[in-house]
Amino acid sequence: MRSPVPRPRFLALSACLFVPTILLHAQAGSSGATTNAVTTADPAQPGTTRSADPDGMVAFPDAPAGFNAVRESIPHGEVKVVDYDSKTLGTRRQMRVYTPPGYTADRKYPVLYMLHGLGNTSTEWTQRARAPQIIDNLLADGKIQPLVMVFPSGDATATVDNPGGGGRAQEGYGVPFADDLLNEVIPYVESHYSVLADRNHRALGGMSMGGGQTLNIGLSHVDLFAWVGAIAAAPNTKSPAELVPDPAVVKKLNLLWLAVGSKDGLMRINQGVHNYMQEKGVPHIWRLDGNAHDTAEMSSNLYHFVQRLFKE
Repeated sequence: MRSPVPRPRFLALSACLFVPTILLHAQAGSSGATTNAVTTADPAQPGTTRSADPDGMVAFPDAPAGFNAVRESIPHGEVKVVDYDSKTLGTRRQMRVYTPPGYTADRKYPVLYMLHGLGNTSTEWTQRARAPQIIDNLLADGKIQPLVMVFPSGDATATVDNPGGGGRAQEGYGVPFADDLLNEVIPYVESHYSVLADRNHRALGGMSMGGGQTLNIGLSHVDLFAWVGAIAAAPNTKSPAELVPDPAVVKKLNLLWLAVGSKDGLMRINQGVHNYMQEKGVPHIWRLDGNAHDTAEMSSNLYHFVQRLFKE
């Protein structure tokens, strides 16, 4: 696999930051990783503390009413369908790109790559989860900085003529897609849009199958992504030990976000990753809300996740 982009820094997300209390400040200071742990004295074990927000819902409650609604009185970004030639896959493919209101080549923007679930296309984020509306509203409220969002086709078998690819077949969601993302999508975006091309300004996130892809790709390319967010990651997720062969590497992330709904049949997978990160002292945010494996989970976590990105 040819080297795609300069090798900078990485981040991954989850909703309430869990690491042994003694490690929190040391790791935040040495790696830049953010934490949101709320601790209190543990009466069962004098001299120790426990999390007062184990599910991350105090720090990251349900998104407010109207957070994903169209507001006619504010500026709106633009979503374009972009075709590109993938030499890696030998075909012509599509992605969708969101540029913020007032986008101009006179400034450089950070980039967030968001991956969709099995059997879907990039419209899962742009239409069903209403990502453009969420970002427009957060920008209007001054809660985030302007950014470019890229929604690739996570199925390597998808083409311009067949955007649905293999449907619910899983073969196209593995290494072929990872190669296309790293060797084609990212270089295309960085040569055609006015974006910052370093790890501190490059984030990766996804839902379901895209959440698994996010962990598989992001945690093995910490030099490219400083921010990583997996929402309701699917069974394509590698085992925690495979994802994190060396915890010291993942601790270099600025943010690792792990989230899932309590009504999701895939909660076991996500809980397993969270538990392993906690055991290895890897700073991360863990968010367990009351949703199922659904669009509400996508939208609510995007609302919180994007507000944590690209912080100095």
